[in-house]
Amino acid sequence: MTATASTETQNDWNHKLTLAQEMLPLISQLHRENNAVTSIYGRLLVGVTDVDIIKAHRYARRVVERELPLDETLPILKELVQLDLGTSSIDLGRLAKNYSRSEGQDLRSFLEQELAGAIGGKKQTEPRDVVLYGFGRIGRLLARILVAREATYGGVRLRAVVVRKKGEDDIIKRASLLRRDSIHGPFNGTITVDHEKEIIWANGTAIQMIYSDDPSSIDYTAYGINDAIVVDNTGRWRDRAGLSQHLESKGVQKALLTAPGKGDVRNIVYGVNHADITNDESDNVISAASCTTNGITPVLKVINDRYGVRHGHVETVHAYTNDQNLADNYHKGPRRGRAAGLNMVLTETGAAKAVSKALPELEGKLTGNAIRVPTPDVSMAVLNLDLEKEVEKDEVNEFLRRVSTDSNLRQQIDYINSPDIVSTDLLGSTHAGVVDGLATIASGNHLVLYVWYDNEYGYSNQVVRIVEEIAGVRPEIFPARKDPSEIR
Repeated sequence: MTATASTETQNDWNHKLTLAQEMLPLISQLHRENNAVTSIYGRLLVGVTDVDIIKAHRYARRVVERELPLDETLPILKELVQLDLGTSSIDLGRLAKNYSRSEGQDLRSFLEQELAGAIGGKKQTEPRDVVLYGFGRIGRLLARILVAREATYGGVRLRAVVVRKKGEDDIIKRASLLRRDSIHGPFNGTITVDHEKEIIWANGTAIQMIYSDDPSSIDYTAYGINDAIVVDNTGRWRDRAGLSQHLESKGVQKALLTAPGKGDVRNIVYGVNHADITNDESDNVISAASCTTNGITPVLKVINDRYGVRHGHVETVHAYTNDQNLADNYHKGPRRGRAAGLNMVLTETGAAKAVSKALPELEGKLTGNAIRVPTPDVSMAVLNLDLEKEVEKDEVNEFLRRVSTDSNLRQQIDYINSPDIVSTDLLGSTHAGVVDGLATIASGNHLVLYVWYDNEYGYSNQVVRIVEEIAGVRPEIFPARKDPSEIR
C-alpha cells in the first residue's frame, strides 16, 4: 500500500469515528426519552461503542451488497430525535435504503410516513412479571436475556427464580453460576447478593430466590408478584396436568414450558405460529417446543411455502447436554450413558415429528435422528428434502438470504456464506437457525440444507420472544417487514 493510500484509509476511518461519535448521544437520547431502540439491519445499537456502530454499518453489505455510509444514517438520527416516537424498534439501515429510493422526497415527511405507527405511541409500558421455575443452563440464559430486555424496552421484568435449596450457600452458588459461564462468558454487568433477603441483584434488577419443590403452593403475591408468567425450564412436567400446577399458585396467570409439550399443550415456534396463541384458558399453558424444532421449523416453513415439501429427513448433529453422562455410567436412555465428551452418540430426536405441531401441513412428511457430539454448544440440522418443484442452489440461497434480511422472519432465520465458518462462530447467535449457504445442495427436486443453531442462546431468545408476546409487550419493528411469500 502506498503512503497516499494509507493516509486515505486512515482519514476515512477517522471520518467514520467522528460520525459514529456524533451518533452515540442521539442513539442514547432516543432510547432514554422515547424508549425507541435503533438498529442496522437487526444489529442493535444499544450500549454500543463508536467502533460497534462502524461495524454495524459494515455489516450492511450482507444485505445491500455495499457498506452503509454513516453519512446516510446520521441525518436520519438527527430527524428521529425531533419526532414524538413511542416504544419501537427502528432499523436505520432499512430506512436509509427506502429513502434512497424515495425519489427526492423530503426526509422529514418520508420518516413521518414510514414511522406513522410509532409517532405518538406510548413511551413506556408497565412491565410484566416473569418467574423462572428452575435455574439450569436455559434458566440462567433466560435470566441474562430478560435482565437485558428490561433495560432495553422495560416490557418484561424478571422477579423471581424458584429452585430446590441445596445448602446454606445455595444463593451464593446460584449467583456465581449466573455471573460466570464457561460457554457464554461473563455476565454483562454486575451481580451482588443480599443473603438475608435471599435476593440476587443483577444490573439493578432484584431477583427473588424462592425455595420450593411444589409448583402449586407458592404465594408469589407475598413478594409483590402478580399476574406472572412462569417459565418452567426444569422439564419435570410436560403435559397440561403437570404444568397447570403452576396456575394454582397465587400470583400466576400463565405457564410456559421450555421443552416439547405433550398431549394438547400447544407447541409454539415464535415467527411461525405465535399468532395462534389465544386468550382462552387453554392457552394459559403452552410450550416453546425444543431448540431443534425452533432451529428447523422457520426454514422448513419458507421452503414448503415456496417449493412444497413431499417428504424429508432431519439429521441433527447436536452438542452434548447435561442429560448425558460425563463418564460411562448407568443411564435410563439408550447410549446416553456413554461418556459425552469422548463419543459421538446416536440417539433419537422428536424434533422432526414436533415440527408438525407448529406446521400441520408437514404432518407425517418428516423423519429424524440425532447424533450427540463432543462439543458444549451450537448444533446443526441437515434437512434432506424432496420437493414438489425443481430447484437450483443459487436461487434457493438467494431466496433464503433475502428472507434473512427482508422478511418478518429476520429474527428467526439468518444466512451465512463463508468458507471458514465453524460451530464456535455461531456461539451467541440470537437467531433460531442459521442457513449455511455454501453447504446447500440442489439437484432437480432434491434439496439439502445445513442449518446451524445455538441450541442454548438462540433457543433462549426464542423463548423470551414468546414471553413478550403473551405479555403483550413485543416492540413493533419499523419499517414493516415483508412476508416471505412476497419475496421474489
